[in-house]
Amino acid sequence: MIVYGRNPVREALRGRRTVKRVWATPGAAREEWLVGVDVHDAPDEELERLCGSPDHQGICAETGPYEYVAEGSLLTDDDALVVCLDQIQDPRNLGAICRVAECAGAAGVVIPERRSAEVTPVVCKASAGAVEHLSVARVRNVADWLGEAKGAGAWVYGASADGIPYERPDYTGRVVLVLGSEGRGLRPRVAQSCDELVALPMRGRVESLNVSAAAAALVYGVLQFRAHGA
Repeated sequence: MIVYGRNPVREALRGRRTVKRVWATPGAAREEWLVGVDVHDAPDEELERLCGSPDHQGICAETGPYEYVAEGSLLTDDDALVVCLDQIQDPRNLGAICRVAECAGAAGVVIPERRSAEVTPVVCKASAGAVEHLSVARVRNVADWLGEAKGAGAWVYGASADGIPYERPDYTGRVVLVLGSEGRGLRPRVAQSCDELVALPMRGRVESLNVSAAAAALVYGVLQFRAHGA
């Protein structure tokens, strides 16, 4: 995989993947965090050819494949917070949500194996390299995994405009937040697999938030609840 952009390459060098080779323009190669790294000089045109994007910021790297984690590893902690995504197809949304989850200290993100964005160079870029440190699991069936999560003692909350106010539930213990696809939201069986549906307040004229913005609000809402209690 070719990872591109300053933050994604820096985090790849700090993360768990093997970085095989780094290319950079002379200006980008002067970054302090590249001291001791074998960097190959490359002009902008070569970098764009290597990564397939003009958004390389003067640097890209060849890495090993992205390694997903076992789905059963995410709920081991008593207070694990997991973000589960039901067929999010825009890689930039997936990247942004992964960035939120990692920054908030979530245990990980769950995505389905089919009809969903997966971790690609675009996702790495959109996450600012957060995927290099975040646990991401792929599951065959989201609704079935939610059942397993509840069996492991987690409470499952799905984001829906028809839900109760999001500040109402008790978010102590293991928690899974479920967000649906960009256009359709949660699929019926996934919604039925949730313990409760929760909604963010919509006080303006626009009826919904972008899914990554909704994820940020909900994840940090959980952190605030845990910091201050009910």
